[in-house]
Amino acid sequence: MSGPGTGREALLITAFVGLADTLVDDYDVIDVLDRLAGYCVQLLAAEAAGILLADAQAMLRVVASTNEQTEWMELLQLQADEGPCVECFRAGAPVSVADLADAAARWPRFVGALQEREVYGSVHALPLRLRGQAIGTLNLFHGAPGPLPEADLALGQALADIATIGILQERAIHDSRAFSAQLEAALDSRIVIEQAKGIVAERNQVDVDVAFQQIRRFARNHNRLLSNTAREIIAGALTPLALTRTESRQKTR
Repeated sequence: MSGPGTGREALLITAFVGLADTLVDDYDVIDVLDRLAGYCVQLLAAEAAGILLADAQAMLRVVASTNEQTEWMELLQLQADEGPCVECFRAGAPVSVADLADAAARWPRFVGALQEREVYGSVHALPLRLRGQAIGTLNLFHGAPGPLPEADLALGQALADIATIGILQERAIHDSRAFSAQLEAALDSRIVIEQAKGIVAERNQVDVDVAFQQIRRFARNHNRLLSNTAREIIAGALTPLALTRTESRQKTR
Protein backbone atom coordinates (compact mmCIF):
# COMPACT_ATOMS: atom_id res chain seq x y z
CA MET A 1 0.00 0.00 0.00
CA SER A 2 1.30 3.42 -0.87
CA GLY A 3 0.29 6.86 0.27
CA PRO A 4 1.51 10.43 0.61
CA GLY A 5 3.44 9.60 3.75
CA THR A 6 5.11 6.46 2.44
CA GLY A 7 8.19 8.18 1.03
CA ARG A 8 8.82 10.15 4.20
CA GLU A 9 8.22 7.10 6.38
CA ALA A 10 10.74 5.11 4.35
CA LEU A 11 13.27 7.93 4.70
CA LEU A 12 12.59 8.12 8.44
CA ILE A 13 13.30 4.41 8.80
CA THR A 14 16.45 4.80 6.72
CA ALA A 15 17.57 7.70 8.90
CA PHE A 16 17.12 5.92 12.23
CA VAL A 17 18.58 2.64 10.99
CA GLY A 18 21.48 4.48 9.33
CA LEU A 19 22.28 6.45 12.47
CA ALA A 20 22.01 3.33 14.63
CA ASP A 21 24.38 1.48 12.31
CA THR A 22 27.02 4.18 12.79
CA LEU A 23 26.96 3.78 16.58
CA VAL A 24 29.37 0.87 16.63
CA ASP A 25 32.88 0.39 17.98
CA ASP A 26 35.30 3.05 16.77
CA TYR A 27 32.53 5.15 15.28
CA ASP A 28 33.20 8.72 14.17
CA VAL A 29 31.13 11.29 16.10
CA ILE A 30 31.57 13.90 13.38
CA ASP A 31 30.27 11.48 10.75
CA VAL A 32 27.24 10.70 12.93
CA LEU A 33 26.47 14.40 13.33
CA ASP A 34 27.02 15.09 9.63
CA ARG A 35 24.59 12.32 8.70
CA LEU A 36 22.11 13.65 11.23
CA ALA A 37 22.21 17.15 9.75
CA GLY A 38 21.63 15.74 6.27
CA TYR A 39 18.67 13.64 7.40
CA CYS A 40 17.12 16.67 9.12
CA VAL A 41 17.17 18.63 5.86
CA GLN A 42 15.43 15.80 4.04
CA LEU A 43 12.89 14.90 6.71
CA LEU A 44 11.94 18.35 7.98
CA ALA A 45 11.83 20.27 4.67
CA ALA A 46 14.65 22.54 5.81
CA GLU A 47 17.01 24.32 3.45
CA ALA A 48 19.92 23.68 5.81
CA ALA A 49 20.85 22.32 9.21
CA GLY A 50 23.72 22.82 11.61
CA ILE A 51 24.92 21.37 14.90
CA LEU A 52 26.78 23.17 17.68
CA LEU A 53 28.52 21.54 20.64
CA ALA A 54 29.82 23.10 23.82
CA ASP A 55 33.49 22.62 24.67
CA ALA A 56 34.95 22.15 28.16
CA GLN A 57 34.55 25.90 28.82
CA ALA A 58 30.86 25.77 27.79
CA MET A 59 31.64 27.72 24.62
CA LEU A 60 29.61 26.69 21.59
CA ARG A 61 31.46 25.60 18.46
CA VAL A 62 30.25 24.48 15.03
CA VAL A 63 30.74 20.73 14.48
CA ALA A 64 28.45 20.00 11.52
CA SER A 65 26.65 21.99 8.84
CA THR A 66 25.04 21.09 5.55
CA ASN A 67 26.59 24.04 3.71
CA GLU A 68 28.94 26.98 4.18
CA GLN A 69 26.04 29.46 4.41
CA THR A 70 24.73 27.61 7.45
CA GLU A 71 28.15 27.59 9.05
CA TRP A 72 28.38 31.35 8.49
CA MET A 73 25.04 31.80 10.29
CA GLU A 74 26.15 29.67 13.21
CA LEU A 75 29.43 31.56 13.55
CA LEU A 76 27.57 34.86 13.31
CA GLN A 77 25.46 33.92 16.32
CA LEU A 78 28.50 32.87 18.31
CA GLN A 79 30.37 36.09 17.51
CA ALA A 80 27.34 38.24 18.31
CA ASP A 81 26.60 36.12 21.40
CA GLU A 82 22.93 36.17 20.49
CA GLY A 83 20.43 34.34 18.32
CA PRO A 84 18.09 31.35 18.51
CA CYS A 85 20.87 28.76 18.78
CA VAL A 86 22.64 30.59 21.60
CA GLU A 87 19.36 31.12 23.43
CA CYS A 88 18.37 27.47 22.96
CA PHE A 89 21.64 26.31 24.50
CA ARG A 90 21.40 28.62 27.49
CA ALA A 91 17.77 27.76 28.22
CA GLY A 92 18.09 24.06 27.39
CA ALA A 93 14.78 24.34 25.56
CA PRO A 94 13.63 24.65 21.92
CA VAL A 95 13.56 28.10 20.34
CA SER A 96 11.40 28.54 17.25
CA VAL A 97 11.28 31.75 15.25
CA ALA A 98 8.68 31.62 12.49
CA ASP A 99 9.79 34.95 11.01
CA LEU A 100 13.29 36.21 11.70
CA ALA A 101 12.30 39.70 10.55
CA ASP A 102 10.16 39.97 13.69
CA ALA A 103 13.13 39.17 15.93
CA ALA A 104 15.17 42.32 15.19
CA ALA A 105 14.62 43.76 18.66
CA ARG A 106 15.40 40.40 20.28
CA TRP A 107 18.69 39.79 18.43
CA PRO A 108 19.60 43.07 16.66
CA ARG A 109 23.12 42.19 15.48
CA PHE A 110 22.22 38.70 14.30
CA VAL A 111 19.03 39.66 12.46
CA GLY A 112 20.64 42.81 11.01
CA ALA A 113 23.42 40.75 9.42
CA LEU A 114 20.88 38.27 8.02
CA GLN A 115 18.78 41.00 6.46
CA GLU A 116 21.84 42.31 4.63
CA ARG A 117 22.32 38.94 2.96
CA GLU A 118 18.61 38.12 2.58
CA VAL A 119 19.07 34.47 3.50
CA TYR A 120 16.84 32.33 5.71
CA GLY A 121 13.41 33.45 6.86
CA SER A 122 12.87 31.17 9.85
CA VAL A 123 14.95 29.08 12.23
CA HIS A 124 14.20 26.39 14.78
CA ALA A 125 16.81 25.43 17.38
CA LEU A 126 16.52 22.20 19.37
CA PRO A 127 18.73 21.30 22.36
CA LEU A 128 21.03 18.30 22.59
CA ARG A 129 20.26 17.43 26.21
CA LEU A 130 21.86 15.26 28.86
CA ARG A 131 19.53 14.92 31.85
CA GLY A 132 18.07 18.36 31.27
CA GLN A 133 21.42 20.05 30.64
CA ALA A 134 22.15 21.20 27.10
CA ILE A 135 25.45 20.08 25.58
CA GLY A 136 24.73 21.64 22.18
CA THR A 137 22.00 22.47 19.68
CA LEU A 138 20.52 21.16 16.44
CA ASN A 139 19.47 24.06 14.22
CA LEU A 140 17.06 24.00 11.27
CA PHE A 141 16.98 26.85 8.75
CA HIS A 142 14.14 27.49 6.31
CA GLY A 143 14.17 29.93 3.39
CA ALA A 144 10.64 31.19 3.87
CA PRO A 145 9.03 32.41 7.11
CA GLY A 146 6.61 30.02 8.77
CA PRO A 147 6.16 27.78 11.81
CA LEU A 148 7.37 24.20 12.01
CA PRO A 149 4.53 21.73 12.72
CA GLU A 150 4.52 20.22 16.20
CA ALA A 151 5.06 16.75 14.75
CA ASP A 152 8.17 17.98 12.94
CA LEU A 153 9.49 19.64 16.07
CA ALA A 154 9.00 16.37 17.95
CA LEU A 155 10.81 14.46 15.21
CA GLY A 156 13.62 16.99 15.20
CA GLN A 157 14.01 16.63 18.95
CA ALA A 158 14.10 12.84 18.60
CA LEU A 159 16.92 13.18 16.08
CA ALA A 160 18.72 15.59 18.41
CA ASP A 161 18.41 13.01 21.18
CA ILE A 162 20.02 10.41 18.91
CA ALA A 163 22.91 12.81 18.38
CA THR A 164 23.35 13.07 22.14
CA ILE A 165 23.37 9.29 22.45
CA GLY A 166 25.97 9.15 19.70
CA ILE A 167 28.22 11.60 21.50
CA LEU A 168 27.98 9.73 24.78
CA GLN A 169 27.96 6.19 23.42
CA GLU A 170 30.27 3.81 25.30
CA ARG A 171 31.48 6.60 27.55
CA ALA A 172 31.15 6.90 31.31
CA ILE A 173 28.29 9.39 31.43
CA HIS A 174 28.80 9.92 35.16
CA ASP A 175 32.48 10.71 34.64
CA SER A 176 32.69 14.39 33.75
CA ARG A 177 36.27 14.03 32.58
CA ALA A 178 35.36 11.32 30.07
CA PHE A 179 32.38 13.37 28.95
CA SER A 180 34.53 16.46 28.33
CA ALA A 181 37.14 14.38 26.54
CA GLN A 182 34.52 13.02 24.14
CA LEU A 183 33.28 16.49 23.30
CA GLU A 184 36.82 17.77 22.82
CA ALA A 185 37.59 14.84 20.49
CA ALA A 186 34.58 15.71 18.34
CA LEU A 187 35.55 19.38 18.21
CA ASP A 188 39.16 18.56 17.35
CA SER A 189 37.99 16.29 14.53
CA ARG A 190 35.96 19.15 13.12
CA ILE A 191 39.08 21.34 12.94
CA VAL A 192 40.94 18.61 11.05
CA ILE A 193 38.07 18.23 8.59
CA GLU A 194 37.94 21.98 7.98
CA GLN A 195 41.66 21.96 7.14
CA ALA A 196 41.21 19.03 4.76
CA LYS A 197 38.28 20.78 3.06
CA GLY A 198 40.49 23.77 2.35
CA ILE A 199 43.23 21.59 0.89
CA VAL A 200 40.84 19.68 -1.38
CA ALA A 201 39.06 22.86 -2.48
CA GLU A 202 42.36 24.44 -3.52
CA ARG A 203 43.89 21.39 -5.19
CA ASN A 204 40.75 20.23 -7.00
CA GLN A 205 39.64 23.80 -7.80
CA VAL A 206 36.15 23.36 -6.35
CA ASP A 207 34.23 25.27 -3.71
CA VAL A 208 34.36 24.16 -0.09
CA ASP A 209 30.94 22.48 -0.11
CA VAL A 210 31.94 20.28 -3.05
CA ALA A 211 35.29 19.54 -1.41
CA PHE A 212 33.53 18.26 1.69
CA GLN A 213 31.19 16.12 -0.43
CA GLN A 214 34.23 14.54 -2.10
CA ILE A 215 35.89 13.77 1.24
CA ARG A 216 32.71 12.39 2.77
CA ARG A 217 31.87 10.25 -0.27
CA PHE A 218 35.38 8.78 -0.34
CA ALA A 219 35.28 7.98 3.39
CA ARG A 220 31.92 6.26 3.20
CA ASN A 221 32.67 4.35 0.00
CA HIS A 222 35.88 3.00 1.53
CA ASN A 223 34.39 2.40 4.98
CA ARG A 224 36.78 4.86 6.61
CA LEU A 225 36.30 7.30 9.44
CA LEU A 226 35.70 10.81 8.16
CA SER A 227 38.22 12.33 10.56
CA ASN A 228 40.90 9.77 9.65
CA THR A 229 40.37 10.46 5.95
CA ALA A 230 40.84 14.16 6.63
CA ARG A 231 44.04 13.50 8.55
CA GLU A 232 45.41 11.43 5.64
CA ILE A 233 44.71 14.34 3.28
CA ILE A 234 46.51 16.80 5.56
CA ALA A 235 49.47 14.43 5.96
CA GLY A 236 49.69 13.89 2.20
CA ALA A 237 48.99 10.15 2.43
CA LEU A 238 45.77 10.67 0.46
CA THR A 239 45.79 13.10 -2.44
CA PRO A 240 42.79 15.27 -3.33
CA LEU A 241 42.99 13.88 -6.87
CA ALA A 242 42.33 10.37 -5.51
CA LEU A 243 38.93 11.58 -4.32
CA THR A 244 37.89 12.54 -7.85
CA ARG A 245 39.14 9.25 -9.27
CA THR A 246 36.72 7.45 -7.00
CA GLU A 247 33.89 9.65 -8.25
CA SER A 248 34.83 8.97 -11.86
CA ARG A 249 34.76 5.20 -11.37
CA GLN A 250 31.32 5.40 -9.75
CA LYS A 251 29.87 7.41 -12.64
CA THR A 252 31.01 4.84 -15.17
CA ARG A 253 29.32 1.96 -13.37
